[in-house]
Amino acid sequence: MYETLSKFAQTWGLAWFVGMFVVAVVYALWPSNKAKFREAAYLPLEDKEPGDE
Repeated sequence: MYETLSKFAQTWGLAWFVGMFVVAVVYALWPSNKAKFREAAYLPLEDKEPGDE
């Protein structure tokens, strides 16, 4: 029983994580998200303090 459960978890767990990785990469590279990620990338370089508008 343990071996069967372990084999199932290893196989489908790997498939699950590969699938989630692919979804994350597609989301990050989707053209409509480009501006959002560019703004987030330059956020540490801004001089204003949090709360200053």
